[in-house]
Amino acid sequence: MAGTKRINLGLQGGGAHGAFTWGVLDRMLDEESLEIAGISGTSAGALNGAAFKSGWLAGGREGARENLDWLWAQMGALGDMRMPVWMTGALPGVGAVSDAIELSPPYMMADAMSRVVSPYAYGPFYSNPLSRIVEQFAYDRVCNTAGPKFFVGATNVHDGKIRIFAGDEISTDSLLASACLPTLFQAVEIGEAHYWDGGYAGNPALFPLFDRDLPPDIVVVNINPLHRPDVPTSAQDIQNRINEISFNASLLRELRAIRFAQELLESGAVAEDRLKRVFVHMIADDALMRELSVATKLVPTPYVLSQLKAAGRQAADRFLEAHWDDLNSCGTVDLERTYG
Repeated sequence: MAGTKRINLGLQGGGAHGAFTWGVLDRMLDEESLEIAGISGTSAGALNGAAFKSGWLAGGREGARENLDWLWAQMGALGDMRMPVWMTGALPGVGAVSDAIELSPPYMMADAMSRVVSPYAYGPFYSNPLSRIVEQFAYDRVCNTAGPKFFVGATNVHDGKIRIFAGDEISTDSLLASACLPTLFQAVEIGEAHYWDGGYAGNPALFPLFDRDLPPDIVVVNINPLHRPDVPTSAQDIQNRINEISFNASLLRELRAIRFAQELLESGAVAEDRLKRVFVHMIADDALMRELSVATKLVPTPYVLSQLKAAGRQAADRFLEAHWDDLNSCGTVDLERTYG
């Protein structure tokens, strides 16, 4: 593909479904003329961003690819109620795996406990299973001023506001805070505040990418379906859709604000030097994600992770094929029709 393109990435959170983003990044790394200038990530998106940046500074494109592979190999080995690979491989598709996990007695028991048992009830036996992975990041590279600018979002428990961590503020604690689901994990204390999953207040936060030094293009990798045609009727489906709506709400608010700002620029009500023009793009596979549920977000089976990675690569390939010439020229999301 001709011509160098500079873009920013907005990486959504969504538990193990973040393996879709792994695939998107893996495909983007194939393009020598594509530069990732900035990354804003939440939860799994923050872990992907940290792995990407750290690997990039260690070994360029191949370093980033290898570090992302390492991250998701670790995620697939968490061991929380995982189905054996031989079992999942015999199933017809990821939707069947999702249904099998959701209806399995261990998952149903764990899900019921999470609704009535506080993570603070475990006392000295409490541990966050992500800690052993996040502690292994090379923070001298993750926090470095070289490479893509990197921003991590978490939700302040006390006031509900988004907190953006950048530079030397990014640490094991801030990444764990960004991925802290309050029904499963104890709030992460940083300074004088406590934090929960960033998805509640910014999934992902786009405003850090409005920096004048960054390119105008923001490519959002969306892993929570924006639209479902059917009304959920089962208890599991209702809870799953509530989860999706909650974690998309902050993104929709920001996209509406971007639409309003662009209208001001186009009408001449605000001068170009007062407000940055932003080109919004999105990579998603809602059809696939509608087959899955919160069960496959929480239970990282290797089979589903591999299928999500493949789907992410395919979605990124379709996007780059269709919109390469649009990058750095115009947005490819109709903000008025989609989010107005």
